[in-house]
Amino acid sequence: MTYFRQIYDEGLAQAAYIIGDPDSRSAVVVDPLRDIDIYLDHVADKGYEIVGVLETHIHADFLSGGRELAHATGATLYISGETVEGWKYGGLQGLDVVPIKDGQSFELGNLEIKALHTPGHTPEEMSFLVLEKNNGGDPMAVLTGDFMFVGDLGRPDLLEEAAGQQDTAEPGARQTFETMNSGFLELPDFVAVWPGHGSGSACGKALGDVPASTIGYEKRTAWWAEYFENNDEDGFVEEFLSDQPESPTYYKNMKVFNRDGPRILGELPSPPRLMPNRFAGLLEDEDTVVFDLRDVRSFARGHVPGSINLSSLIQLSNHAGWLAPYGKNLVLIAEPEHVEEATRRLIRIGLDDITGFVPASRIARYAPQGLKRYPVIADPHKAFELSKREDFRVLDARSNAERDKGYIPDSQHTHYGRIPEMVAEAKKRGDTPTGKSFIVHCEAGTRAAIAASYLDAHHYGDVVLYTGGFQGWKKTGHPVRQ
Repeated sequence: MTYFRQIYDEGLAQAAYIIGDPDSRSAVVVDPLRDIDIYLDHVADKGYEIVGVLETHIHADFLSGGRELAHATGATLYISGETVEGWKYGGLQGLDVVPIKDGQSFELGNLEIKALHTPGHTPEEMSFLVLEKNNGGDPMAVLTGDFMFVGDLGRPDLLEEAAGQQDTAEPGARQTFETMNSGFLELPDFVAVWPGHGSGSACGKALGDVPASTIGYEKRTAWWAEYFENNDEDGFVEEFLSDQPESPTYYKNMKVFNRDGPRILGELPSPPRLMPNRFAGLLEDEDTVVFDLRDVRSFARGHVPGSINLSSLIQLSNHAGWLAPYGKNLVLIAEPEHVEEATRRLIRIGLDDITGFVPASRIARYAPQGLKRYPVIADPHKAFELSKREDFRVLDARSNAERDKGYIPDSQHTHYGRIPEMVAEAKKRGDTPTGKSFIVHCEAGTRAAIAASYLDAHHYGDVVLYTGGFQGWKKTGHPVRQ
């Protein structure tokens, strides 16, 4: 039987795959992350050798480990040969590279892996069909990258939204419609669909929680099914482009880094523990960004001035990607046992410049000028009473989709990841909220804490962090607008 494993990262909602032939003990890895030891350890434990690395497309949401893994193993790197001007792969020196085109295939022992050009999400996108030669040659699975997800299709607007390539969203949507109709939907209904992302990814708007599906099930149940049944291309395009989630700011960097080739790490970085004098010197450098990974309440009770609170280790890639400027020195405030995991999640989006860390339990010793603090309230009634005062305003840090379902009257809405833009633009206008305090909220408190800490770090008004969330406000009967 074919060896097949999905390796899933919950933070990025990203799936990589290991496919192995048990007779030859050879394997390929599809769309790996950059900390490649997770794949090397896995195949070593199972007794396989990695002979190929496959990339479905030039990713926007994480920094690919394809070149890193090919460099470490000597495996052949298979990339799309269907590239367009401006989006051709670079950084391939010293690697055994095969640009693979539509319909081409290669053998892996008893397996045949066939490339299907599936443009739409990106022009060069490849899906990989896996066939077992001793089983009549029938396809068993298709690895769809970001072309097809469970319940959804890969959004076609990222070249426009993230990479700034104008007038590509609608053509991408129409290209998706054409790709589906020109053979992809003719794959047998029993073929398993293994996508590159699950629920939580911003690469689509309706991704399912289950790890896989089938061609037949998707044709019956996905939101797009009726449009293909009725051959309604215009209706499909309109619906496809509507209500897509906000595009994280780091996506534009990922597209370029993945096209041109990220730096080869060789091994997972190991940030050193900083001494107080070294930390103090870094704080004086405007190119230093401090991420405090402690829980929301610990941060609020006392934090280094200028630091940003990113309390969710699992979501660190996404949260840091919205806020961290590339090319800055990153310093972590974290417990030592969390530093390796944090490093993994940061390098997965190309945030490599981690200068060091400060133990969270000793933070007071690293702040000779004292720690800052701000209030945290969980009670919706207290938040409501504060919101009625002239010197307070409510800041909603949720997504557009959440806001559309209801919001606190007279609240200001800025997605937590857009807070840096909001502050920069306001300061440029000379608009500072003197004498005003923000009551910052989201759904559960994590994103609100990020927003509140950023406002605090950049001296943009005083903040009160409300952790009861919008649902807590709504359940207690306080006013809500739809």
